Amino acid sequence: MSNYLSPLVLQRADPYLLKHEGKYYFTATCPEYDRIELRCADTVNGIASAPARILWHKHPLGEMACHVWAPELHYIMGKWVIYFAAGHKPHIWRIRPYTLICKGNDPMKDEWVEGGKMQPADGDMYPFTHFSLDMTVFEHGSRWYAVWAQKVSTEEGGIEPISNLYIAELASPTKLKTYHVLLSTPDYDWERQGGFWVNEGPSVLKSKGKIYLTYSASATGACYCMGMLRADQDADLLDPRSWQKDRYPVFETDPALKIYGPGHNTFVEGDEGETLCLLHFRNYEKITGDPLNDHNRHAHVMKIAFDEHGVPLFSMKKEDLYNTPFENEKQKNIND
Repeated sequence: MSNYLSPLVLQRADPYLLKHEGKYYFTATCPEYDRIELRCADTVNGIASAPARILWHKHPLGEMACHVWAPELHYIMGKWVIYFAAGHKPHIWRIRPYTLICKGNDPMKDEWVEGGKMQPADGDMYPFTHFSLDMTVFEHGSRWYAVWAQKVSTEEGGIEPISNLYIAELASPTKLKTYHVLLSTPDYDWERQGGFWVNEGPSVLKSKGKIYLTYSASATGACYCMGMLRADQDADLLDPRSWQKDRYPVFETDPALKIYGPGHNTFVEGDEGETLCLLHFRNYEKITGDPLNDHNRHAHVMKIAFDEHGVPLFSMKKEDLYNTPFENEKQKNIND
């Protein structure tokens, strides 16, 4: 079994790793919140030292001018597409999902252009009208679906709204085909910690006739954790009754292992065909000031096991953590 570096990439929250035709592609939130980068390597560990290509910079004003968060790279409907969230300047919390589209077949060499803001289905008035982010897409049964987080609010700047997860079928990489459906809302106490009621950061994994959808909950400090939904692969995925939510988080802070606030994960096939979960967390609990200004959420690799029914199991071992050879005192302090 391969041994993976921990951390894999420093100061890269919301990590996303895709394996496509034998190559690994990595993107994540940059600490400056100002650009989208992409790395490519032949192995998972190769991502750690792979040079980053800057694909796009934020705008100076207006839409896509700040809070560039959580990019995901997908090969969808014959195109390379990056989904990401960005805010407005001067209205910095007017965050919406946007797209970049590659004009060629090589995402590391070919030109990328803006694909615009995600568009709702014709007649559906509500998607992307308020704080919306963390869009992911997946294919199932020859149909493409989008899942994203969106806050329920009557006006921006009012009482802190609730962040729910929604699902819809896609008509194209940049437009929904069906009306959006509420998939999950923060029902439980562990989804409401730190002053925020949050479901966000969805990711999809298929196993033994089931579709599993993990997500992140609560505020972004040590209370941040991972929950999970599940549905039968033959069910109507646009029917909320098809989905069952786990009563308790599937992965959460573990002080004994120096794992604080784990979340915003994705799934990928590892070097030896095993299932991996890429996620971020800090190695300490106490944060000074706004957690958004603490950029020490590092990207880590978790090896996923499955029970006899194919249900993914989330756990990390001490021997798999903090093993990256340090290059300076900062890295040493992370590993110690």
